[in-house]
Amino acid sequence: MKKIITFFVAAMIAISTINAQSIAEGIKNINYEKNKTAISIFKKLYDANSKDPQTIYWYGQALLAAKGIPAPEQLSAAKAVYQKALTDGVNDPYIWIGMGHVELLEGGDLNKAKQKFEQAITFTKTKKGIENPDILNAIGRANADGISTTGDAMYGIEKLKRAADINKINPDIYNNMGICYRKLGGENGGQAVSSFLEALRIDPKNVIAQYEIGQIYLSQNNKDALELSFNGAISSDPTFPPAYISLFHYYAERDVNKAKEYLDKFLQYADKDPENDLFYAEYLFRAGKYAESLAKAKQIESAVDYKTLPHLNILYAYDYDRLGDSVQSKVYAEKYFANATPEIIQPSDYDLAVKIFSKFPGSEMQAVGYLEKAIAADPVKENKITYAGQAATLLGKGKLYAEQLKWYQKIVEMKGTTSEFDYYNLASTAFSAKDFIQTMAIAKNYMAAFPDKTQGYSFNIRAAKAIDTANATGLWFEAAHKQNEFFIRDTVKNKQGLVNNYYTVLGYYNDVIQDYAKALAVCDSILMLVPGEPQTLKFRDMIDAKLNKKPTPPTPAKKPGAKSTTGFIARKDYINAI
Repeated sequence: MKKIITFFVAAMIAISTINAQSIAEGIKNINYEKNKTAISIFKKLYDANSKDPQTIYWYGQALLAAKGIPAPEQLSAAKAVYQKALTDGVNDPYIWIGMGHVELLEGGDLNKAKQKFEQAITFTKTKKGIENPDILNAIGRANADGISTTGDAMYGIEKLKRAADINKINPDIYNNMGICYRKLGGENGGQAVSSFLEALRIDPKNVIAQYEIGQIYLSQNNKDALELSFNGAISSDPTFPPAYISLFHYYAERDVNKAKEYLDKFLQYADKDPENDLFYAEYLFRAGKYAESLAKAKQIESAVDYKTLPHLNILYAYDYDRLGDSVQSKVYAEKYFANATPEIIQPSDYDLAVKIFSKFPGSEMQAVGYLEKAIAADPVKENKITYAGQAATLLGKGKLYAEQLKWYQKIVEMKGTTSEFDYYNLASTAFSAKDFIQTMAIAKNYMAAFPDKTQGYSFNIRAAKAIDTANATGLWFEAAHKQNEFFIRDTVKNKQGLVNNYYTVLGYYNDVIQDYAKALAVCDSILMLVPGEPQTLKFRDMIDAKLNKKPTPPTPAKKPGAKSTTGFIARKDYINAI
């Protein structure tokens, strides 16, 4: 009996070791983005033992790792796996974390998910109050997943720091920390790189850390740094597919032959999957073989479930666009953006949407809606600004100037500063929108920020003229006076503008407020620029006669909008007099 027990224990240990090895293999496939293989491994483990918490947790993680159009189905499948475990009595902290992870990806109640995380932490503390670093790491992983608005990256970082204090030799903790920092965007890129470098200090051949650093430099378009990082990952493990496909995408629009070399390596080591075959169709597109790319895409579609290929619609859109079929291109672009998850949409896809929809009047707001999703999903401020600029350009082409103005205002808000180009766009768009009050408000700030630039003064007077068409309220007069303060700096270059504005000022003094002394002084200013100008001399004599005649009862000032009492100082006369 003793031998039997010993044999049984030995067998159980062997089974446990095999199970642990299989879980490790499955996790590696998740990290290597070989999701199909990972799901297959964990499905077999799950079918063999559906009550093992580690197997259940990682099976759900493999399902969650699948991206694209299957994501809603995979999310539901992962949720069902975790829910079934709880129903079957597997009330384990890893299952609680898995459920919280699903809730984050569903966009559910953040606090409700955090309650599950905190419950897992409390449950796994030792009697001395020491937390379980693996539990903390799993919580960090959950908050690292998804787009920038998913979960709470700072909460995840706090848990991961505590995990790192307890377990100082697990590089995965720092990898998850780096991803959380990257989700925060902006100035946190340095912290993200530092976290990944710490993972590499622990494990110099850690391909995930090298790859993630490459992704950061890819977002910055830092060629030397991204190549060093991605090739470093390949050097550590030549079978690591994500580095190859990242380099393929980087070179696809720069060197299609070099891109093809990386694609071949990717297809060699990645899952044998129709979605990966689609990259070859993309290569054909990049190589300018649009008809062949289209044929390859149709071949792939005929062999698999169409819904499992999130990139197929956008490839059709690209091919049809290059083949000159804008209608078909728009149809497939609409399908793609209606169904694709934010994680898989590339910046170039939004560029295509802008290009396509600008060809169809009335579709501008639809394309802008896609760009709004891009802004919400992308953590990089520079990319957000680019998308906002695309939205503004698209709305301008559609002559939707009021909406375009809102987007230029968003750009300024995102940047935190206002350049001269920004002021020009704001003022020009406000004027095109016939929002002349807003134009003058922008022009006022434009002139204050860039007093040596002419456009601020120009927009100010153009908007003033549009409001004060009869030069009767003083608005046009003030704008002309303000512009002349700028023009007077170079009377040779700005002579015509000065004279035109002087006639505006002259009309206001003579016709509206009947200040003949100032009107006379303006005539003298015009004659200094255009000596002996006959019409101005005539005006001057008439004004001088009124100024020096015998006193008469004062004439009330004209009400705004009233006709001139003299009849000879009409705005058209001023401008045409010279």
